[in-house]
Order: sequence, then C-alpha cells, then structure tokens
Amino acid sequence: MDFKRTLLAAALPFVFTLSSTAHALEIKFADIHPAGYPTVVAEEQLGKTLVADSNGKLTFKMFAGGVLGSEKEVVEQAQVGAIQMARVSLGIVGPVVPDVNVFNMPFVFRDQAHMRKVIDGEVGDEILAKITDSEFGLVALAWMDGGTRNIYTKKPVRSLADLKGMKIRVQGNPMFIETINAMGGNGIAMDTGEIFSALQTGVIDGAENNPPTLLEHNHYQNAKFYSLTGHLILPEPIVMSKITWDKLTPEQQVLVKKTAKAAQAQERTLWDAKSTSSEEKLKAAGVEFITVDKKPFYEATASVREKYGAPYADLIKRIEAVQ
Repeated sequence: MDFKRTLLAAALPFVFTLSSTAHALEIKFADIHPAGYPTVVAEEQLGKTLVADSNGKLTFKMFAGGVLGSEKEVVEQAQVGAIQMARVSLGIVGPVVPDVNVFNMPFVFRDQAHMRKVIDGEVGDEILAKITDSEFGLVALAWMDGGTRNIYTKKPVRSLADLKGMKIRVQGNPMFIETINAMGGNGIAMDTGEIFSALQTGVIDGAENNPPTLLEHNHYQNAKFYSLTGHLILPEPIVMSKITWDKLTPEQQVLVKKTAKAAQAQERTLWDAKSTSSEEKLKAAGVEFITVDKKPFYEATASVREKYGAPYADLIKRIEAVQ
C-alpha cells in the first residue's frame, strides 16, 4: 500500500508538468482582409508576441481573407468560442451594442486625425468597455483604423445630384443604408465577398470604402470613379471571445490587452503607408479621384444624425470637443 502511494506521489509532478504544456490555448484569429493588409500584418505580429510572451502557453493561427466566413459568421463563431479573436467592423456590432453607433454616424469625425484622437482617449476606451459589458459575448481590446470611406461608382459622382437613384452597397447596418438614402442613393446591404460580381453584373452601381479595400478586392476593375465624400471614418475593434477570455489567467489577460494596444499603434503606421501606395496604384490603373464639395453631403445626412444621435447627445458633444 505504502509502496503504491509513493509511486503515485512520484508520478504526480510529472502529470502536472505534462498537462500544463499539453494544454496550450490556441488563438484562432479571423480577418476578412487578405494577407499583407495592414490589419492582418499587425494581427500576425500580435500573435507572435502572444506566443513569445506567454512562453508558448498561448498558440496562434491567423485566418486572413475571410476563409472562416463573413464578418457576421465570424462574430457568431467567436460568440460560441469556436474562433478566439477577430477584427470586426462596427457595422456588425451596432445593431447589438447601440452605443457604438455614435462612431457609425455620417460625418461624426471631422477627419482622420480627429478620429484617432477620439479612439486613443477616454471616449475610445469607454466604447470598448460598452462592447465588453454588453450581451454580445465579446471582449473589445483595441481599435484598428478602418480608413476613411468614400463612394466608388461606375459613373462619376461629382455632386449630390449625380448620386440620385444609384444602387450603392453598404454594410448591413440600418444607419449605413439610411445614410446613402439620405444622400439620394439607394443603399443595399451585401457581404464584402459579393461586391465584385454585383458590380460586374450591374446589380449595384457602386459601393463605399477606403482606397486599400477598393484596390485589394479588385472592385476598381468595374468602378473607376472614386468620389472623396469622407462620409464615414470608421475605427474597427479587435475582439476576443468572452469564453476564451474567461479561460485566460489574469496575467494572460493583461498580456492580451497590452499586445492588442501595441497592434493598434503598429497598424496605424502600416495603414498610412498602405493608403498612400493604394491611391498611387489606383490612379495608375485609371481610377479617377474626384474631390467633391462635402457640405451638401453633410447637410443631406443631418436627418440621420438627428434620428440616431438623439440618445448620445452628450457623447457627441464630447467627440466634437476633442481637438
């Protein structure tokens, strides 16, 4: 009996050692954007840091290019813990966490510099906390710069009147649809993966996004006019499945937060370089960049800001006050 007990005692430390290394937690990270895209490059670096700084207790695998499904599908998989981390558009979050709709409102940011100051400060952290504290099942960790969204079309849009009746693809958020409708177009919700063929076949007349997306997804092949409306400047959160978050030790949670914030800073540098090179490539490919008078577009969307902004009047004032 004593002999057996001694054997067991001797074996226990070995069992514990085995289990702690055998159960490294795998972090699967999903992004709709292709390999080499600023968000993806920053996320891959985030992964390398997590693996190194957790001494291999966390492992990491990047799934770029939408291979795990549309953003909506990715969110659903993260909510049940099948995917551990993702970068998602606020358009997806808005219907579930209404407060983020403040960032989704047309022309809520004056320009890119203003948006960055807001997300780097108190307001940005507050919105991340609101996503985390909601019933969404995701922990929001940091912000990626999703760029400034402009309208790209098959026929030129030089003024508000030119947009009239045009079918423009938007993300599936009522506010985005209403923004295009308020500007005289016809907003149509559609997954990113469907845009290319919809432009080709004439199901839509255009879409709206930033220069890197226009280039990387090859939409410029069918939409040669890029009107600089700047109607949306969208930050995009990096999120982790709450199920995964709860499995992390307190030290690992601190590490994940710190690493995500480092990715936020790195992506910004990458984004600026990518935007510049994308614009050059698009122009070389024959895309016409059209400078429009933004004032009529801003005024046309006043009704959207009034309708959706009412509950967030104080928050909007705080955003406007950021210099």
